Amino acid sequence: MKRHNNKAWLYLLPAVLFLGFFVVYPLVDVFIYSFEEGYNSASRMFFGVGAYNYSYILHDPYFLQAVKNTFILVIITVPISTALALLIAAGLNSIKALKKLFQTIYFLPYVTNTLAVGLVFMILFKKTAYSDGMINLVIKIFGGGPVDFIGGPYWAKMFVLCFYTIWVVMPFKVLILTSALASVNPQYYAAARIDGARKLRIFTKITLPMISPMIFYLVITGFIGAFKAYSDAVALFGTDLNVAEMNTIVGYIYDMLYGSSGGYPSYASAAAIVLLAIVLTITCVNSLISRKYVVY
Repeated sequence: MKRHNNKAWLYLLPAVLFLGFFVVYPLVDVFIYSFEEGYNSASRMFFGVGAYNYSYILHDPYFLQAVKNTFILVIITVPISTALALLIAAGLNSIKALKKLFQTIYFLPYVTNTLAVGLVFMILFKKTAYSDGMINLVIKIFGGGPVDFIGGPYWAKMFVLCFYTIWVVMPFKVLILTSALASVNPQYYAAARIDGARKLRIFTKITLPMISPMIFYLVITGFIGAFKAYSDAVALFGTDLNVAEMNTIVGYIYDMLYGSSGGYPSYASAAAIVLLAIVLTITCVNSLISRKYVVY
């Protein structure tokens, strides 16, 4: 038995070394940086050890704005995109003709470059000196006034960012849920129909419990992905997200490292640890909830 265990560890050794060098070591390093006050990346010197970096970012209005934007993005996009993906997947699962074609069409936004999709959204929503944008033309048809969705009020910019994020992430969720729906044993449906169960009851009592692990997986990965959002905002509002008031936590970390206000790895490390704590807490809460509602 001991010989087999040694052999198993030998097989695992490359993966363990890879994870240790590229995941564990950087995480420990960032945690140490977050407590080094006034760290200079050029001289590799700092003048003290303490919690000042955390105090600074928690009082920094740019970081607080980034946290606010990120939480709004998470709260809006994750449930809406998951619910819409479930409805679309259920519709695709009931279609027999051209089913593969429709699945391919819905999956196209996921494989399209993020910045390219962002450029299309800018054309649709941006108000310029020559055009109010295609969306504003539709609003005018219904009697509304033009809205500057890219450079205008905060609510308009957040609407575009949430809409864009939902558009980008939904195809992957549709693909996963379509596969999950196809894997449900049809005998359960046949038995329910014999008992005279209605379609809504079949969906809520059979379909949802059977695919609940996949739904939970998409919710967890959706939360993590939304908390790591950055390129979506850059694609829509440019690189100076602080001026646009549309920065995210990851964007704030990048700005502290490489942006116009960069050169502060200690502040960036502290923000990264705060982000890790938030994501870890939400993941643990979701795991506790899944024990009650997810059927394995």
